[in-house]
Amino acid sequence: MLLKNTIILTGILFLLASCNWKKSDSSSKNEIVTTDDTYQLVWSDEFDYTGLPDSTKWLYDTAGNADGWGNNEAQYYTIAKKENAWVENGVLAIHALKEQVEGKDYTSARLNSKETWLCGKIEVSAKLPKGRGTWSAIWMMPKDWTFKDGNWPAIGEIDIMEHVGHNLGTIHASAHSTDYQWQIGTQQTNTIKIADVDERFHTYAWEWTPEVMRAFVDDQLFFEYKNEGLGESKWPYVKPFYLILNLAIGGAWGSEKGIDEQMFPQTMQVDYVRIYQKK
Repeated sequence: MLLKNTIILTGILFLLASCNWKKSDSSSKNEIVTTDDTYQLVWSDEFDYTGLPDSTKWLYDTAGNADGWGNNEAQYYTIAKKENAWVENGVLAIHALKEQVEGKDYTSARLNSKETWLCGKIEVSAKLPKGRGTWSAIWMMPKDWTFKDGNWPAIGEIDIMEHVGHNLGTIHASAHSTDYQWQIGTQQTNTIKIADVDERFHTYAWEWTPEVMRAFVDDQLFFEYKNEGLGESKWPYVKPFYLILNLAIGGAWGSEKGIDEQMFPQTMQVDYVRIYQKK
């Protein structure tokens, strides 16, 4: 028992030492403003170039294509296909197209950041699609995890923003773990209604400290999940996570009211991604 307690205490001290976070104001692309000089921008993509997403920052995730990503999704995620993911005029556009590839009726893109972070503040400015059947997301998974690992949700999942087209304007933020997951209706989650998600850019932000996680839209807090100190079955967020940007079609949730096949193409636009941590 003494050894077990020592190990737990050591883990907590390591997490407290490692988790650094930053609180910042939203800002324009040309001027990144911080509220405290003890915090700093550690990673970003301002999408101030033209071409495919920066290969030094992003990779394409296709591991779950054949299996429908565990949600029976209808899209096939492509690799370096400019029709599905392209940067121009300061914006990353992820396009979902109606076309058959490898037995799927749609194509789209799923981008993972090559960098990972333990705690911090994540800010993503995005404009979302509105079509029925779309399922856009900004979220995080643990370092080195892939769909084929099969150990979800024990390893944890952070959903900064999820939006399904059949419920236009309802933004979801959630945290999933062994004890808190959607299959059993126990996930830590909340929603906020934003009327014009498909018409203008909004900033979706997530603050992550050893003690609490919080979600915001345009600095408005709408979700908070506190660490209960009851172990990794409830709080597996003790390791670095990478960021994911994707636009899915259909799936168990996305197609609850069907897919409007006449709406394509549909697009998720991202103005910038910024990660902050304490110096």
